[in-house]
Amino acid sequence: MTHTTTDQPARGASGAVVPVLAFAGIVVAVMQTLLVPVIKDLPQLLGTEPSNATWVLTSTLLSGAVATPIMGRLGDLYGKRRMLVLSLAVMVVGALVSALTSDLLTMIAGRTLQGFAMGAIPLGIGLMRDMLPREKLGSAMALMSSSIGVGGGLALPAAALVAQHMDWHALFYGAAGLGVLSIALTLLVVPESPMRAEGSFDVPGAIGLSAGLVLLLLPITKGSDWGWSSGTTLGLFAASVAVLLLWGVFELRHSAPLVDLRTTARPAVLFTNLASIMVGVSFYVVSLVLPQLLQLPKATGYGLGQSMVTAGLLVAPLGLTMMFTAPVYARLSAKYGPKTTLILGMLIIAIGYGAGLGLMSAPWQSLVIAVVLGAGIGLAYSSLPALIVGAVPASETGAANGLNTLMRSIGTSVSSAVIGMVLANTANHVGGVAVPTMHGFRVSFLIATGAVAVGLVLALLLPKRSRPAEVAQHTQLRASSEEEAALAGAEEVLRGFRGRVLDAAGGPVARAKVTLIDRRGRQAGATLSAEDGTYALAVPAEGAYVLAAKAAGHGPLASSATHAGDDRAVDLDLALPVETVNA
Repeated sequence: MTHTTTDQPARGASGAVVPVLAFAGIVVAVMQTLLVPVIKDLPQLLGTEPSNATWVLTSTLLSGAVATPIMGRLGDLYGKRRMLVLSLAVMVVGALVSALTSDLLTMIAGRTLQGFAMGAIPLGIGLMRDMLPREKLGSAMALMSSSIGVGGGLALPAAALVAQHMDWHALFYGAAGLGVLSIALTLLVVPESPMRAEGSFDVPGAIGLSAGLVLLLLPITKGSDWGWSSGTTLGLFAASVAVLLLWGVFELRHSAPLVDLRTTARPAVLFTNLASIMVGVSFYVVSLVLPQLLQLPKATGYGLGQSMVTAGLLVAPLGLTMMFTAPVYARLSAKYGPKTTLILGMLIIAIGYGAGLGLMSAPWQSLVIAVVLGAGIGLAYSSLPALIVGAVPASETGAANGLNTLMRSIGTSVSSAVIGMVLANTANHVGGVAVPTMHGFRVSFLIATGAVAVGLVLALLLPKRSRPAEVAQHTQLRASSEEEAALAGAEEVLRGFRGRVLDAAGGPVARAKVTLIDRRGRQAGATLSAEDGTYALAVPAEGAYVLAAKAAGHGPLASSATHAGDDRAVDLDLALPVETVNA
């Protein structure tokens, strides 16, 4: 994929860029758990069956899964900030649609539009990658990645407070207001990335992915009503497999695919993405189970009889712990690497759900479960972007992160459908009202524990050591707080080009964008120069390359160089229009 820059350089990124992008991620995540406080009342509120009501949640997760690669690709083509604003605007429209209806189909349509904002997560990570110095990138990506859980956890008490004291439609007006605020902050603070990809948008790929996911999740949600062995259920499962296989063949043959499936064949990427699905499954289970358990009346014999607001406050530490885990992850990952932090996160999640099977008899026990799971999920979510970026060339990090976010979205979508089905099928019907049972809650926790166990095995299968070029990228993105340590680690493994970016007076140029372009015109690597003007870029293979440098206030430079298997020192003088370096 070829990347170019726009004619106008991006405005300098301020220190508020990361908080604003993280806030956008939190706002997007709010859409996932916005209705959890009223989930037990949705069948009555919408006049439908419990299995149908679960689609009010599942539709948002499903559209988010589809929107992630779509908005990521559109961001590469037309500007990441532009697509981020568009994603948030679609979310606002969807929130207003839902605010004005109590009809099931119209509500699902509005919730589907809200899910399109999920594309903001990889777009935010892409903007950070394009603008931030490398010593800050790892921790920033961890915060952006974990914002999914942070927003979901913090939304619970706020949504419960609104739903308990106001009409439940006020939840959507509040969501629309948050979306408008996020759009305004993004336009004011976040500059547009100058990076662009050449090519066209893969419309058939987007349609094929959407159709395949819908055909997969529909029978999961309705299988218990239709019968698991019925022709409709089996037919839809078969159709989903056929559509996804045809979609995969088409994507492999397409010159500019929506999802680069070849990237997923690399073991580091494949196992990370599969583990991401399991993390997504485990995260959503606690959001669906604990609020219902806490709100059920004590007369059931197992309900904890808490108000909607109290239940939300008891689950809120899930998101708060994830937020505070981001800096802890930065230190652990800098010392041990993201694979270790992912394994540690999985182990903590497994402990949380395993202990949770016996900690369902008092409100304080729910608080303990939320804190433990928040720590584990926070570590796991924060590890995923660094693992992906460290496993692929720089030119593929955008598409690879988009695919990873898609995998997490698929995990939460499947979790919503499966847990909704389990709770509906194990419910007791009292006076025509379906009441979830303790058996259903425990089965849900067992499903989450099983998913984490599978994810832990997948994490253990991740390659122990990356290729030199990949290790250099990973070292740059380990979230170390000291730039010198990151550079020192990169020098140990780097085989490629290094040097300094200089201005007309021979002085260093900090935060200059240095891009490595191969003989086919494709971006093979990119980095930002340090405060002393130094840069280091690994090469994927020996051969001829062009080093392009650009910085605010300086003219662009292109320098040709040949790599022959060892380190090459190439200084880039921005005072010269073109410099040729002989091998």
